[in-house]
Amino acid sequence: MSTGTPATGGFGERLHGLRRRAGLSQEDLAHASGVSVRALSDLERGRARGPQRRTVEALAAALKLDAAGARELERAASLGRPRPRTRPAIQSTLRQAAEDTPGQTAGAGTQPASAGAAGLTGATNTGRITAPIAPNTLALPRDLRDFTARGPALARLLKLAEDLDPAHPPVAVICGQPGLGKTTFAVHAAHALAPHFPDGQFAVDLRGMDTTPTQPRDALARLLRALGTTEGTIPTGTEDRCGLLRSVLRDRRVLLLLDNAADEEQVRPLLPAQGPSLTLITSRHALGALEAAHRTELALLRREEAVELLTRIIGPERVQRESQAARDLADLCGNLPLAVRIAGQRLASRPGESIAKLVTQLGAHERRLDTLRAGSLQVRTAFDLSYRQLSPATRTVFRRASLAAGPDFSPETLALLADLSPRQAAGCAQDLTDAGLLQPHPTADRYRFHDLLALFAGEKVIEEDEPAQIAAARERTDKWTLRRATTAALLFDAEHRQHADDADPDPATAPADREEAHTWLEAERAQWLAALVRAQADGRHQEVVQAAEAMHWFSDRTLHWELWADVFRRSVDSARALGSKRDEAVHLNYLAWAYNVCLYDHDSALTTAEAALDVAREIDDRLQASWALNYAAEALHRLHRVEESITQLHEAADQLGRHNDVRSRLAELTTLNNLGRYLRQAGRAEEALTIHRRSEAMCSAGVPGKSPDLIGLYLASARQHIGNDLAALNRWTEAEAPLRFAVARFDTGRMPAWCESARLDLGRVLRRLDRHQEAWETLTAAHEALTELDHPRQVEAAAELAELREPGEHTEDTRPTRPARGR
Repeated sequence: MSTGTPATGGFGERLHGLRRRAGLSQEDLAHASGVSVRALSDLERGRARGPQRRTVEALAAALKLDAAGARELERAASLGRPRPRTRPAIQSTLRQAAEDTPGQTAGAGTQPASAGAAGLTGATNTGRITAPIAPNTLALPRDLRDFTARGPALARLLKLAEDLDPAHPPVAVICGQPGLGKTTFAVHAAHALAPHFPDGQFAVDLRGMDTTPTQPRDALARLLRALGTTEGTIPTGTEDRCGLLRSVLRDRRVLLLLDNAADEEQVRPLLPAQGPSLTLITSRHALGALEAAHRTELALLRREEAVELLTRIIGPERVQRESQAARDLADLCGNLPLAVRIAGQRLASRPGESIAKLVTQLGAHERRLDTLRAGSLQVRTAFDLSYRQLSPATRTVFRRASLAAGPDFSPETLALLADLSPRQAAGCAQDLTDAGLLQPHPTADRYRFHDLLALFAGEKVIEEDEPAQIAAARERTDKWTLRRATTAALLFDAEHRQHADDADPDPATAPADREEAHTWLEAERAQWLAALVRAQADGRHQEVVQAAEAMHWFSDRTLHWELWADVFRRSVDSARALGSKRDEAVHLNYLAWAYNVCLYDHDSALTTAEAALDVAREIDDRLQASWALNYAAEALHRLHRVEESITQLHEAADQLGRHNDVRSRLAELTTLNNLGRYLRQAGRAEEALTIHRRSEAMCSAGVPGKSPDLIGLYLASARQHIGNDLAALNRWTEAEAPLRFAVARFDTGRMPAWCESARLDLGRVLRRLDRHQEAWETLTAAHEALTELDHPRQVEAAAELAELREPGEHTEDTRPTRPARGR
């Protein structure tokens, strides 16, 4: 197409006319040229006035312009391009940001950036040439050539600039914990976004971490002077200065960087009300009350990004020579940009020093913050700036949080450690979150430290709290936590009757049922285990024994927790310290169970069970002797001493059968179930079925004084064994019903390890009944759940699934089965 008559007006009008004469919609032209619809719209409306040459060439080709027409279009575009031209590094950054955002096109509408002394041309978005602005006294700080990562965050800001609505000038808050590089990112973003704001980019340090932050009145005066307002015309009042700034910015494409803001009240007067401007605000606080703000909460670098930053600082050769050390260094820095930068600067200043040497130095926890310094850069200083801004109570919560055990902690723990009410502690925790000093859990009401902040808090608690205060905080927290753990665990003992000395330390917040108790015990397991350890160290042995005794019913539901061996080792030691032989026998049996079922250490289980048997016989406790025989038999069976294990179980069953007390009946049920299982696995399935039918009959008759819920679990175990006995006898149809009963009953009792094991047995039967789809679904569910539980039968489940495609002989039941334990 030839256009002999030049169009009038700016580039946008010219482009619009050419497109209309060509009979193209914006979508058609976008498709033909490769320029996005959004960019075309901005160009035609004059929001982007000077597209790059390659964009103009693409548009001219799509419009089928002749050489003269293409030259006229290029001339119109060149008039809208500010000078000086963009540095290649900035162009590259913009392209990369766009590439990191799916569907976003860089090109049309992307103007060259100024060289950093922005605001000298005085151009506005209307195309008018205004009086030159004075040299910028608030020019952007220098950008860093080694800036790394943050592509998606930068792309989001680029989109804000491209979609800018002058009626609602956007405000972007960049926040996060100390050391994330908020200012560095904001400066980098401001340089990258400069092409969109040819009327100037201005940076003001609001000194939010100082004792006296910059007053809005003073910041307004500085901005007005930088924007060309003469000193004599700047009003004296804050409101008048605010109004004048908004008037000055109404028609200017300006980027404001308000760095290091103290709070919302400081920045509100500095925000434009109208006009094509963008305001970036950095703050160590979340500024949650700032209305209609776009939020960019910077995260920690990924490990590979941290290594890339290190590479850019010290060079690829050193990193390639010690690649693993570089990764270890990133981990020790917690992938915190400031820490990685300091480590990199330190290495850069010592070219002969190996990365591995610095890794070794950082490996010493007590010296890590001392090591993370390079000249005036210090991680500790960055943290201390935020710490000094806190109220006294919030400082106490921050320090004392370092005394909590485990990777995260609850507001209740914080309240106990700081000796505050739960409401006060929750408020302080929120303040710490807003300041970036604590990280909130995404779903639960819990908090955690960044690793380096945990070290800093640990330093502060030693510096500012007396040893007696620290000891009192721990003791107060431990006693409360151990009592809560004991009462929560007792909810899993179906026969427990609440006594006054079993009362929860705070009945108003106590778990109401087993589900809540399980959730609390799991979330707080590091905390109550630490409390148990310190209680034993402090000689509070009765508390240790009571807590472990309560836990033994709950432990049946969490077979995959290896910590049970530690719990019961400590309760055995405390029982011995108390001189209680009966408690020693009981807890030795619990420990033997943990070795067998949780750690699969069957040699230790056998030794421990034999020790329990010796103590039980010494005090003539036949019940504990029978339990010891059960646990010894379990270990012997796992050690392939099958006949010995069967002999021990026969002995235990005979002893228990001669007693009529309730506890002996429960122990007899367990013994019979185990005996039948070993007989089946020894190829004696008919004998096994007889034994398990006997157990089923005892359960059906009931045990006087025991609840139907408890006996229902024993019945479910017996029927699971009956189903497996029938399967071993190839009576597959008969096997289905008892196994379905077991799955349903264990599921109702919230015993996942038992339920999924029975589900696996059911799936195996369904496969042998040629109900392949149902078998596949059942086995898949069992495999997924057993894998999540890290249960040893997950391997068997995988094999069964494989055999649905490759039929073969079934794998014998080798799981560590035992119903709820009794004493």
